[in-house]
Amino acid sequence: MEAVLFFVAAIGALGGAIGVVAMRNPFYSVLALIVHLFSLAVLFLLLSSAFIAAAQVVVYAGAVMVLYVFVVAYVGSGDESAWEPLPGQRLLAPLLGAALFVELAIAVLASSLLALGSDGPEVGAGFGDPAAIGYLLLEKFLVPFEASSILLLLAAVGAIVLASRRREGGRA
Repeated sequence: MEAVLFFVAAIGALGGAIGVVAMRNPFYSVLALIVHLFSLAVLFLLLSSAFIAAAQVVVYAGAVMVLYVFVVAYVGSGDESAWEPLPGQRLLAPLLGAALFVELAIAVLASSLLALGSDGPEVGAGFGDPAAIGYLLLEKFLVPFEASSILLLLAAVGAIVLASRRREGGRA
């Protein structure tokens, strides 16, 4: 049963990630990101990390994604393209994507084959509990944690400023 749940969550995570990139409508792209984040929460549960899974759902799939949905709804879809397509872009983009996939597949398979005969990592008793997470976020990784929160705030404010300039320009 655990293996089936792993594969269902992995397919959901991969499908959501591909949907984020492949969807042309930004609203559907945000919904695909929510599917991806919920699938990651299931994978965290399979790793015996209930606190991280709950934080994933509450913080990212809940609060941050609601913010993204509001920003996308406020900015609007906009029928025009953000930039003119480059000549040969339709041929070059899939080739670069395939090259990146091959490179990542080689890297993942090379590291996975080394661990094939082992039982996996040893998970300590305090793995994923709130005390360990608090230590990591508030002592070891405080600067990156705060930098990411400031970056998210700046992105939301920037989207609202850009949308208000667009509406003032006569294109409501």
